[in-house]
Amino acid sequence: MRILFLSDNFPPEGNAPATRLYEHATRWVRTGHEVTVITCAPNFPEGKLFAGYRNAWRQVEWMDGIRVVRVKTYITVNEGFLKRTLDYLSFMLMATVMSLFERRPDVVVATSPQFFCALAGWMVGVLKWRPFVFELRDLWPASIVAVGTLRNPFMIGLLERLELFLYRRADAIVAVTGAFPKNLTLRGIAAEKIHVVINGVDLEPLPTARAGCRAGKEVRPRGRFVAGYIGTLGLAHALPKVLEAAELLRDRADIAFFFAGSGAARARVEQMVFERNLHNVRLIPRQPKEAMPALWSLCDLAIVPLLDTPLFATVIPSKMFEAMGMGVPILMSLPEGEATGIVRATGSGVCVPPENPPAMAAEIARLADAPAEMARLRRQARAAAPQFSRETLAQRMLAVLERVAAR
Repeated sequence: MRILFLSDNFPPEGNAPATRLYEHATRWVRTGHEVTVITCAPNFPEGKLFAGYRNAWRQVEWMDGIRVVRVKTYITVNEGFLKRTLDYLSFMLMATVMSLFERRPDVVVATSPQFFCALAGWMVGVLKWRPFVFELRDLWPASIVAVGTLRNPFMIGLLERLELFLYRRADAIVAVTGAFPKNLTLRGIAAEKIHVVINGVDLEPLPTARAGCRAGKEVRPRGRFVAGYIGTLGLAHALPKVLEAAELLRDRADIAFFFAGSGAARARVEQMVFERNLHNVRLIPRQPKEAMPALWSLCDLAIVPLLDTPLFATVIPSKMFEAMGMGVPILMSLPEGEATGIVRATGSGVCVPPENPPAMAAEIARLADAPAEMARLRRQARAAAPQFSRETLAQRMLAVLERVAAR
């Protein structure tokens, strides 16, 4: 089967959409399928080209058996609605045009969160006369409304109409959480074309994961309990509240906080650390994907926070599965929903109310003083990881693509 996949994020970018697609596609290739990914030159989240890449009209490379076609786009930093929209629109247009020069696939797949990529996937499906599968990673535009990026009622209504149009036109929808199908069916989308393939973890590289990290001595001095946040520093992640928790624990010399990543909230995080003289907080820039296991090995506790809004009760952050795979217990600070249910059911961590610095600080302090409980949580986190193996999840999504292509 020939799969044409449109995504504006792909390695060497290391965010959740890029990682999910790469880890699925490598497995599809191993089973004999042809995968072509149309993407842009890597630049997320700083809006700066990665070393060794050009923002050229068309570049083709091979990555672990995946044919990667990179197209020219308008590149901007991951902040500001207007500029990001221009970025999305440029990828939509270029991906559609360049897809015309590709061999006719058996199925076209496009991913969100932003729906202009999905719109390109639908157009390519029409032009190639092939079925279109919509990988639904986020309820957009609801998510950008929730973080305050978009407030214009006209634009919100326009994007919601585009959203429903794409749901109806897709031959299948692959949602990344079990909460999304209910939302879609309540809005008139046929339940039989909605499938759920959640995020997971690639367990293959983890046996060698506890290799050294150059930031290790600074982040983890001897005897300190480290609570870490690793990933995109986004507006949705309520990171100022995490820093307020760090401020409440500044007198605990045995507890440190660790942030690794970049994003729209990076400047705000740096500003708060400086203004409040948070000597118990260490920040390092975004690291390459291959460094992630080593970074997780520096952490005693993985902080997984989101804003306190009902929408985020439907979200399952992918970093929680990476933490499980490394045997790092999770401190979940989300509205009650599917993600908190997974943590409780697997015993892989603890949950505190979202955007509640006193509760977060109290739980971190309690766990730092409870080595026996931490040892139990580590065992349970590691034991839970195989339930979310990327191998199994990739095959589950492939089965959806094969059924759609066969029709």
